[in-house]
Amino acid sequence: MTTFLLILHGLCAVALLGGLTHQTVAVLLPAKAGAGFSTAYRAVQAARFTTANIVLYIVTFILGAIIYSPYRVAVRTWLERTRLWHITGLFEMKEQFLAIGLGMLPFFWLVWRDPRDADTAGARKWTTLILCLAVWFSFISGHIVNNVRGLFGS
Repeated sequence: MTTFLLILHGLCAVALLGGLTHQTVAVLLPAKAGAGFSTAYRAVQAARFTTANIVLYIVTFILGAIIYSPYRVAVRTWLERTRLWHITGLFEMKEQFLAIGLGMLPFFWLVWRDPRDADTAGARKWTTLILCLAVWFSFISGHIVNNVRGLFGS
């Protein structure tokens, strides 16, 4: 069951990563006139991603919380026994970044409520970028931790 939840957690994380990355690119690099993939990728209405990204973030966070106990027992104890402190610290940083991101979600929703409001344009850009970077860092570090245990574990 833990393996199934880990795979589901990973799939939700990929969807979140795609949605937040797309929204971040659209808000930081708005499309100019022209044709091509780059212009089409950036030409989306970034505000349409907000609700989906919030729901995916919460679902992914909850799935991660459910599989956290088996991680603490099976993986973390092994990492500490083998003295892989940098890998353990990487996962600790992931936890902190995601908890900060969870706390930022109400503000994220608030600044995206009216995407035409010029007063919140800077807040939209920075909040979206910070969440995107936190999710990317967490995705990569989660894979590193999972792969270290899978490759080198007994």
